[in-house]
Formats: sequence, structure tokens, C-alpha cells
Amino acid sequence: MVRWADPGELARLVEVEQAADGLFVQVGIEFPPGTTMVEEAGDLGSVLVEGEPAAGFAMVGWADGNVHLDQLAVHPERMRQGIGGRLVAAVLDHARAVGAPAVTLTTFRDVPWNAPWYERHGFATLDAAAWGPEVRKIVEHERDLGIEVAPRVVMRAELGR
Repeated sequence: MVRWADPGELARLVEVEQAADGLFVQVGIEFPPGTTMVEEAGDLGSVLVEGEPAAGFAMVGWADGNVHLDQLAVHPERMRQGIGGRLVAAVLDHARAVGAPAVTLTTFRDVPWNAPWYERHGFATLDAAAWGPEVRKIVEHERDLGIEVAPRVVMRAELGR
């Protein structure tokens, strides 16, 4: 069952994120050292989780009038159980509930559990010319942090009315 995170869950969410990030080593991607995205968020009120203890989470914000999926992570021991799909569905439902026209995200283009996976969940790659100023800032921030260690894309899921 997907729910909003409790403040006391930060340590578990950090563990989930670090374990999920560790999977990228198998495709030659190593993230720069530092705090995790969920630690940087500060406010767990923007984090959806599934499981008790949390097996995965989706952290959301806003960019250019759309809900922006800042981070999706599922613990590797719990992958292939539909958790990521349920979290994405919850993000899309949340976006509809708050009146957002779409959900955006940034992800690795060629990693099978990134862009191709999001395509199967209704997202399409967004050309750079269609990026809004806040999405551009997100992409620039990722570059500054050293996250763009492999080709990345911006994706968008239209919600329709």
C-alpha cells in the first residue's frame, strides 16, 4: 500500500536509495559521493512510500506547473514485485488530485530500468526545446552535482483532463 512517509523513516529511505543506486555500477554508472536525494529533500511530506518498513519511495516536487518526480527508488531485494509501478501510479494520481497537467522527471536514457521502464508507464522523452525554465534548472543542477555521468533525458507523462 502506498502512503506518505513518516518523519521517522528517513534512515530507512536513505538505505533504500543507496541500495538502489548501487545497481547502477553494473551498467558502469557510479554516482558522486555525498548525501542522497531523500536526505537533501529535508521534508518527507513530499515522499510517497510503499511497505512497512519502506521497500521503495517516490519523492515529488513541482517544476513548471507540473508535478516533478525527483526520485524513485526500490530496494533491490524487493524489485520485480510491482512496487515501482505502484509508486508511479500513486505519483500520477497525486498529480491529478492537485490539478497538475503532467508529471515530469529526469532519468538515464539507456539504462533498462530507467527511460525504457518509464516509457512503459506512460512517459515520453521531451525535447530540450520544450523544457520549461525550472526543468532546465533541475538538469543544470544535476550536471553540477555530477549526476550526468551517462546520457540523461527529460520525460513527461500527460495526464489529460
